[in-house]
Amino acid sequence: MVRTRVGYAGGSTKDPSYHRIGDHTETVQVDYDPALISYEKLLDVFWKSHDPTERPWSRQYQVVIFFHNEEQRKLALQSRDRTALSRGTEIRTGILPYTGFTVAEDYHQKFYLRNDYDLMEEFRRIYPDPDKFTASTAAARVNGYLGGYGTLEELERELDSYGLSEAGGKRLLRIVADARTRKSTCPVP
Repeated sequence: MVRTRVGYAGGSTKDPSYHRIGDHTETVQVDYDPALISYEKLLDVFWKSHDPTERPWSRQYQVVIFFHNEEQRKLALQSRDRTALSRGTEIRTGILPYTGFTVAEDYHQKFYLRNDYDLMEEFRRIYPDPDKFTASTAAARVNGYLGGYGTLEELERELDSYGLSEAGGKRLLRIVADARTRKSTCPVP
């Protein structure tokens, strides 16, 4: 992953916000390097990360893949059909054309990181501008590790690139290592 940002997509309401979302859906925008991970692999992770058989209880919280081109549409539909076949049931996850994305308010960004006061304080020092924090690859990667994604070995290889203090790096490693001993599987290899 290069970066992730949360926001709003799929609707026609101008300048949506959490309190004025209109007809948009809360969304995670994923920027990735196709030389490192394929769109197909992202789709595999996506299908494993939610229950695609659940009926959405509102447009705001529906689960949707927003495709950017015909190739993505085709791959998304194929992955949906494989998921339906393997589950033997109807899939309710939507697949819609991308029509734009509005970044959500600062306080919605990097949920897991925001829940660790010490690490979040380090990132506030590194990125005093909230927009740069939201766009930060390092913040996205750390947020993912805190959320249970990635391996401890990958984190150890990348850790020096995040700009954390020695204490912050040790804290992150300890949190991720402790979580791995409590959790036997991870959705991202």
